[in-house]
Amino acid sequence: MLRKAIAVAGLAGLVAAGTAVPAAAGEDRPRLRRLLHTLTAEDGAPGALAAVRDRRGRTVLTSGVGDVRTGAPVPREGHWRIGSITKTFTATTVLLLVEDGLVDLDAPVERYLPGTVRGNGHDGRNITVRQLLQHTSGLPDYLDHLGIGRIVENPLERHDRDDLLALALAHPPEFAPGTGWSYSNTGYLLAGLVVEAVTGDPLADVVERRVLDPLRLDDTGAPGAATGLPSPHPRGYVRLDGTLLDRTRLSASTAWGGGDLVSDASDLNRFFTALVGGRVLRPGTLREMMRTTEVSPEYGLGLRRVPRSCGAPVWGHAGDMVGFSTLSGATRHGRGATVMVNVKPGLSDAGEQRLKDAFDAALCDD
Repeated sequence: MLRKAIAVAGLAGLVAAGTAVPAAAGEDRPRLRRLLHTLTAEDGAPGALAAVRDRRGRTVLTSGVGDVRTGAPVPREGHWRIGSITKTFTATTVLLLVEDGLVDLDAPVERYLPGTVRGNGHDGRNITVRQLLQHTSGLPDYLDHLGIGRIVENPLERHDRDDLLALALAHPPEFAPGTGWSYSNTGYLLAGLVVEAVTGDPLADVVERRVLDPLRLDDTGAPGAATGLPSPHPRGYVRLDGTLLDRTRLSASTAWGGGDLVSDASDLNRFFTALVGGRVLRPGTLREMMRTTEVSPEYGLGLRRVPRSCGAPVWGHAGDMVGFSTLSGATRHGRGATVMVNVKPGLSDAGEQRLKDAFDAALCDD
């Protein structure tokens, strides 16, 4: 469980940030305030949060509620499931092992996981570690075959990672390795197994030792078998056939190295500003992480290049997990931003775009 969160688990009554409403004269970040308000007033999100970190300090805005039953606001320092943003942490861990000489990005998966990737046209001898991290392996995504609906309907069901891998490998490749791009949680399950194979330690321990501890990310960690969230936290919801369902308690066993981490906005902004700012990886390694290809023009190794309206793109990642949807990233000049809504699935189509617009506003507007 999270280190700092355990110490403050009884402090569920922490005061939340002032609720965002349409901006009045003189208020800062009026576009961001309006977008958060629309997300909760029109687009189906019970609550929304935006946090900005730059050289001037930190700003947190919230709108709506973190708990529809009690009407409690979204907590400023709340923990939530960050979903696929976990992939950036996993990729960073792999790249630190590359720097140590324990992993070769262009080595076949077979070197580290002999015999693991076999059958139905899959062969670990032809898939590299780099391709796992860049989603160019051609491996099917096990979530496409498990189905989000099953997770929504059975949120506490546990899934063995060997079974998830077998589910993916029961289907043929999407394409020959290196010839296309297709988002695959299976690749990150294997990347986590590579980390464990070369270190002899559980993935969560290696991520903590190599990434979380050095950056003092005390509110970030893997939940293990726990199905709840550390306090304080917003509740997580899904909307099914028009009905809002509470899915705060959830087994993260379907996600693991591709999506199981819990964090908060402060830690996410600290992580991305440090990573993109060159304070985690060596310059050459960071360039590899940000290097895109013809078949992967926007996605590097666990990092996505995201356009913004006010200048150069930022590097970050999206994270969807049952109950929560998040966008987080940073500029090379030290500005980090995180936006979150506590519903997934269930945001309207307009709301999905509005969440992206809120991320842009958090990165561009003063």
